[in-house]
Amino acid sequence: MSPLPTQTSPWEDLADTLSRALGPAAVSRRALDRHAMAHDASHYLLTPELLVRPTDREQVAAVLRACDAAGTPVTFRSGGTSLSGQGITDAVLVDTRRHFRGVEVLDGGARVRVQPGTTVRQVNARLAPYRTKLGPDPASEGACTIGGVVANNSSGMHCGTEFNTYATLDSLVLVLPTGTLLDTAAPDAAERLRTLEPDLYAGLLRLRERVASDPASVATIRRLFAMKNTMGYGLNSLLDFTDPLDILVHLMIGSEGTLGFVAEATFRTVPVDPAIATGLLVFPDVTTATGSVPDLVGTGAATAELLDAASLRVSQRDPQCPPQIRDLQITDHAALLIEYTGGTAEELSERVAAATPALRSLPVTAPAELSEDGATRTALWRVRKGLFSAVAGARPQGTNALLEDVVVEVGLLGQTCASLTELFDRHSYEESVIFGHAKDGNVHFMLNERFDDDAAMARYAAFTEDMVDLVLGNGGSLKAEHGTGRIMAPFVRRQYGDELYAVMWELKRLIDPRGLLNPGAVLSDDPDSYLRDLKPNPRVEEEVDRCVECGYCEPVCPSRDVTLTPRQRIVLRREMVTARERGDHALARELEQDYVYEGEQTCAVDGMCLTACPVLIDTGDLVRRLRRETVSPVADRVWEGAAHAWGATAPGAALALSAARALPAALPVGVTAAARAVLGHDTVPLYDDGLPAGGSPRPRLDQPGAEAVLFSACIGQMFGPETTADGAPTPGAAEALRTLCERAGVRLRTPADPGALCCGTPWKSKGLGRGYAVMADRVVPALREATGGGAIPVVIEASSCAEGLVEMLRDRAPELRVLDAVEFVAEQVLPRLTITRRVDSVVVHPTCSTERAGTTRHLLELARAVGEEVSVPTGWGCCGFAGDRGLLHPELTASATAPEAAEVRGTGHTAYVSSNRTCEIGMTRATGRPYRHVLELLLHATG
Repeated sequence: MSPLPTQTSPWEDLADTLSRALGPAAVSRRALDRHAMAHDASHYLLTPELLVRPTDREQVAAVLRACDAAGTPVTFRSGGTSLSGQGITDAVLVDTRRHFRGVEVLDGGARVRVQPGTTVRQVNARLAPYRTKLGPDPASEGACTIGGVVANNSSGMHCGTEFNTYATLDSLVLVLPTGTLLDTAAPDAAERLRTLEPDLYAGLLRLRERVASDPASVATIRRLFAMKNTMGYGLNSLLDFTDPLDILVHLMIGSEGTLGFVAEATFRTVPVDPAIATGLLVFPDVTTATGSVPDLVGTGAATAELLDAASLRVSQRDPQCPPQIRDLQITDHAALLIEYTGGTAEELSERVAAATPALRSLPVTAPAELSEDGATRTALWRVRKGLFSAVAGARPQGTNALLEDVVVEVGLLGQTCASLTELFDRHSYEESVIFGHAKDGNVHFMLNERFDDDAAMARYAAFTEDMVDLVLGNGGSLKAEHGTGRIMAPFVRRQYGDELYAVMWELKRLIDPRGLLNPGAVLSDDPDSYLRDLKPNPRVEEEVDRCVECGYCEPVCPSRDVTLTPRQRIVLRREMVTARERGDHALARELEQDYVYEGEQTCAVDGMCLTACPVLIDTGDLVRRLRRETVSPVADRVWEGAAHAWGATAPGAALALSAARALPAALPVGVTAAARAVLGHDTVPLYDDGLPAGGSPRPRLDQPGAEAVLFSACIGQMFGPETTADGAPTPGAAEALRTLCERAGVRLRTPADPGALCCGTPWKSKGLGRGYAVMADRVVPALREATGGGAIPVVIEASSCAEGLVEMLRDRAPELRVLDAVEFVAEQVLPRLTITRRVDSVVVHPTCSTERAGTTRHLLELARAVGEEVSVPTGWGCCGFAGDRGLLHPELTASATAPEAAEVRGTGHTAYVSSNRTCEIGMTRATGRPYRHVLELLLHATG
């Protein structure tokens, strides 16, 4: 009897079709992948049935053809910083970030060709040598991608409408819903569009004629698009252009992935003015402040950012708040952060001088002062850019932070802000702030809301209706920068009227006849659709509860392309709790099982996420705690024993590496691979022939009148230094430091038994509390004695170990001062040295530790002392070696270093340096270039 045929779901059939077209690695139905990618920065949540990661435009076209054949909706996701719900779906989600990161600078920096997965900051880093940049300058530049910039017609703090995406776009490479590929810069692009998509070509001409011949439509479009306006489709393209190709290109801008996929965009860039003066003008109230904006614009101010009274009060809570704000006695005050720029210092001086009489005549509460000092300017901008974090980070647990934006004519801005404040009070929204781009009449406001009961939903709906009436009553637009998304889709008709709303729907049906691209975004006939699919926010744990899911952390995370990002690690913790609360224990167990490797084992706990997070979350702290909670008692005891015997353990590891180096590489590789198969990949390191031999014992010094205590790192003892081209050993960082100090006449001493000491990072990063306590109990008294109770600093030649020791001593011995050797040498040794030989060019790999500690500038200072040309690759990032993570999970380091390695391999330089031995090993392995500690290069230059 033949078996019954197996039933498969439509999703499995589609997954199978796409797997055959793109390869199995590009398609996932795994719960962890789908739930991790479901979340973006908005307060909406849908979980995709299928996650697809195409590698090029042809694969995107294949996805669209397959989804069209299956009648399946498809949504594109790039950076996921969108706030309006335009990057979510319960069908097919296409991740266009991972494999679309190409950047090509054209015409000496006058243009740039970019793929959609590249962030604005990455593009501007490539343009920096040409003194140009992209026109759009969103505050989320470190995380938002070009795909989102085009999809939302992004602008920002400085660019207004003059330099936004619409105004600076040169050409696009498009994939239409039918799968048609179109390079709009090609000479035959218009003919290709007419031939391959004749109905679309004719339909665009027809709609242009319909709009252009209707005076009421023309007046509405001209009025709304004279302001920043990202509400609905860019109907101004129907008036600004006559060729269907140009109309289509500009309709794609701001279309939020509902009309096609932008595979590549070419922009005209704008010049960078290097001379800048910044000041804070404080006014008695918001009406007076906004009423002064036209006069400020008339003086040539490049920027005028508004902070209302609530914003100023929130900013005062920050310990680093500058005195201009900290010392204010705030009642109804408001402030404008203004900026003037110039191509040269002389040009800036002339502009400031010309503006000064007008500035002095403004009704401010204190005289206007402009500063060109970098620290002062940074402090002021920190307040403006930190408002989101200040409010969102302090929001009540279980609430979502909603950041909205509207625009009105500048003359109505003060009245609008005052009315918004009245709405906050009327609907009992506390701690709400208003800030934004006063020069453009564009302000953002933030609410904290929970969507867990009917009363909260009713309040949110009532506020939204009142806000819509207010803004439209003042002739404004409900969306200025953040895109329509789901949140404002039901209100497009109210803003534009029936006729233009009908034109938008006809455009949608013309370009996407089956309505499969991102349904629910931009246009919706359901008046309550903005109240559906709202994101739950369960209480989980401290780091998780603060997260606003903005994704700012993702571009700096070393595991972003191999497993999970910090945002995804956090949202999956929320998904587990939500699944358990609704009784879906099978899903919770599946997520928990897959999370062990994806979320815990492959996290570098490097803290780089903290440097980018607006609410100051270190996801590494979360992962360390999870490791601590799940560590086996056996492992904890074994590592405790290692701490007790560290004086023998570290030399033993060095001996093992030297022995392995002397054997045929296949033997130690095979032995460690076999052990990993039995004991687990997170337990046994994998040997490879790129590892060096072991290092030398740590030195003992006791020089009279010592100026510092040398706490040499055990990683320098375990891993020996690189060799020269002829195989000769180099001195290593600790020996280089000792010799440099000797040449400079700087005397050192060491603790009594340096070989038995460690900064504790190996235990802390693994959550091994017992061994960490043993080491801390040994290190603290040893350093107190060696430093004379803190009379002289402790110096470490490995940046990660310096950071680890700072952490160990922070609460146990705060009187002890720890310095990274690059800081110590730059400030106290280098001035006493004579550089006798320099190298042509030096490539520097900063470390995550130098970035967090602020010592990357010292690392670069040392490199510049010995190199004629010094550069940091624009693709720089944490190498992911993370102590032994690079040995336990080499796939993590390989993925983390790939962008930087590709950049380094494409060039030739004299020297390659860093400031941490394991980072140097990781970069040497990735690039094939010999990375050494910068102190070794300095030693050579002063010999």
